[in-house]
Amino acid sequence: MLRPSRPATLLANLRRAWRRSLQLRVVTITLVASTALVGTFGVVVGKMIVEGLLDAKTADAMKQVVAGTELLKDNVKQVPDPQGDPALRNNLPNLVAGLARGNQEGFSVVVVPSGESNVPLTAQPDASAYWQLSDGFKRQVAAGGFIQQRAAIDVAGAGVQPYLVFGRTITARTYQLEVYYFFPLDYEVRAAELVRNILFATGTALVMLLAAMAFLVTRMVVSPVRVAARTAQRLSAGLLDQRMEVHGEDDLAALAASFNQMAENLQRHIQRLEEMSRLQRRFTSDVSHELRTPLTTVRMAADLIFTERDGFEAPVARSAELLQAELDRFERLLTDLLEISRFDAGFAVLDAEPTDLVPIVHRVVDQLRGVAERAGVDFELILPDEPVIAEIDPRRVERVLRNLVGNAVDHGEGQPVQIRLAVADGVVAVTVRDHGVGLKAGEEKLVFNRFWRADPSRARQTGGSGLGLSISVEDARLHGGWLEAWGAPGKGAQFRLTLPTRAGEHLTSSPLRLVPDGVSTSPVVIRQTVGSDAPRGAAPQTDILTAGSGEPR
Repeated sequence: MLRPSRPATLLANLRRAWRRSLQLRVVTITLVASTALVGTFGVVVGKMIVEGLLDAKTADAMKQVVAGTELLKDNVKQVPDPQGDPALRNNLPNLVAGLARGNQEGFSVVVVPSGESNVPLTAQPDASAYWQLSDGFKRQVAAGGFIQQRAAIDVAGAGVQPYLVFGRTITARTYQLEVYYFFPLDYEVRAAELVRNILFATGTALVMLLAAMAFLVTRMVVSPVRVAARTAQRLSAGLLDQRMEVHGEDDLAALAASFNQMAENLQRHIQRLEEMSRLQRRFTSDVSHELRTPLTTVRMAADLIFTERDGFEAPVARSAELLQAELDRFERLLTDLLEISRFDAGFAVLDAEPTDLVPIVHRVVDQLRGVAERAGVDFELILPDEPVIAEIDPRRVERVLRNLVGNAVDHGEGQPVQIRLAVADGVVAVTVRDHGVGLKAGEEKLVFNRFWRADPSRARQTGGSGLGLSISVEDARLHGGWLEAWGAPGKGAQFRLTLPTRAGEHLTSSPLRLVPDGVSTSPVVIRQTVGSDAPRGAAPQTDILTAGSGEPR
């Protein structure tokens, strides 16, 4: 099995932290936004400062160039024949040296006669910088222009440095000289580096300060929210006495006080509801038990009358039969009420033992065969040939199947009822399928409600109490299984009981489909979880409902 790489694990941890931590998101967004803002500001301001230094340097250097070239031009004009006077060539170096020495900038000057061999006539301190200029720049100066450029050159062997270069042609009578000035930019470079360092240090400190402020501010806000979340989790776990600490009088303190007030009200209402529920369960249980004694007496009298009904007149005999039937129904209702009260009180106990489900299915069918014959319903059994052993409570499972099959007979409209049993991967399932009226829209939410009937005018064949499927749901939950229902108008209905073969195991799938084969799934039906062990991987069809509470159609 391949293990995830370290970068992938780190990335997954970062994504998990990003999703779960509001404080991390706020600090990160603040850090990124402030970095972008401060970085942009630093670049713009640094560029403006550097450009300002260069512009000031250029303006000052241009004044130096203009003054020096004008002075040189005036000295050349004083010579009657500048081109043929050897004294000019002898005095020109001294004049250029004087121009170079009379400033605080440390610039260099090179003078080259135009129209000759373009060999420097004089230079201060030397002519090495001239030879590093581009030919295009020299041609523009020779054409009579006043040209400037920035270039990285080596002057007098001092190393390659940035220079501001000016070139200008002066004319005295027929004599032309090209004058080149080289102004070093080392001061501006140092100033620009200093500005960049200051902006970087200031920007970094500002970004860190903003991140720290965002961290502290979000911590002040998030910490009470986290406390509220933990307190809410404890409340949801049943610890209703949990409260938040209230500090100060600000908005967070008001939130904590409101939360505590809500928790107190919730605790009070829940306790009242629990008390009401307890009283209701006790009332139901007490009434059911108290009815046992008079019911027994009435049953004995009714049995005696029912036994002697042949000697009565026809109306009296019929009344005896009706009395017997209603007493049977009343006794079943009383038994179901007692069972429901045990479920509500949490006293129901599962007596699980290894049991073969095939005989249980046959026994249920045999019990209801007479009712099915009167309703004109046939049974279709699809059962495995070998035993299907599961750790179940036989009494409860038989009761569930009896309720499902009886429900199918009542609503089968004389059509066959199909019962299918299957087992696979430690899971056993039973489906009961009828081809009757099915479920109308909206009835899927009521199908397991207590005492609910889709059509109260319909006569029951099995004389149910109205609590059958409610008890069946509780029996399925007690086994750690599912009870699910599917139905569509005019296409019948199908119920599925899914149980683990070993008690206590968790279900993830079912060996039988909930939606019958060959039935279009366009009429969307039900899906609602039964208990804490409701299906996760099972019944993946989107048109399935798992019923969680309720009663028959």
